[in-house]
Amino acid sequence: FHNTDKTFLVWVNEEDQLRIISMEKGGDVLGVFKRLARGIQTVGDSVKGECGKGFMLDEKYGYVHSCPTNLGTGMRASVHIDLPGWTAHGVDKLKARCEELALQPRGTRGESGGQTGHTYDISNKHRLGYSEVQLVQTMIDGVNKLYEEDLALQKKHGI
Repeated sequence: FHNTDKTFLVWVNEEDQLRIISMEKGGDVLGVFKRLARGIQTVGDSVKGECGKGFMLDEKYGYVHSCPTNLGTGMRASVHIDLPGWTAHGVDKLKARCEELALQPRGTRGESGGQTGHTYDISNKHRLGYSEVQLVQTMIDGVNKLYEEDLALQKKHGI
């Protein structure tokens, strides 16, 4: 399922039993997050209305998923960002820096799709032990820091 603008999607039985996605071009992370929260509530209400049961939620471990990498909140907040300075500096160095910032860099073709060019999908690394708000804020703060550093690296590498 997806809405007309394809900014809200629901996938069923693709890695997770249920994947709820909110996305859009631009920098309105708060708007994307609010849409996601409304969508989760709406889908949850619909499921409960249909079968009388809600999502399985453990107070300590978060939502129960079939994909163990998403144990916890299951929240993966990400942005696509051009980082030509980091690309010139070295992808391994970018990966190490992301580790320090609790981030995970991927190519724009997904988890195993590989890297092309200098555009990266940067997301929060952790899913367990943090609230959704903390995870989104980690992603925002980390991406802002990577961008600042990228500008300096562009100058260093003459880009």
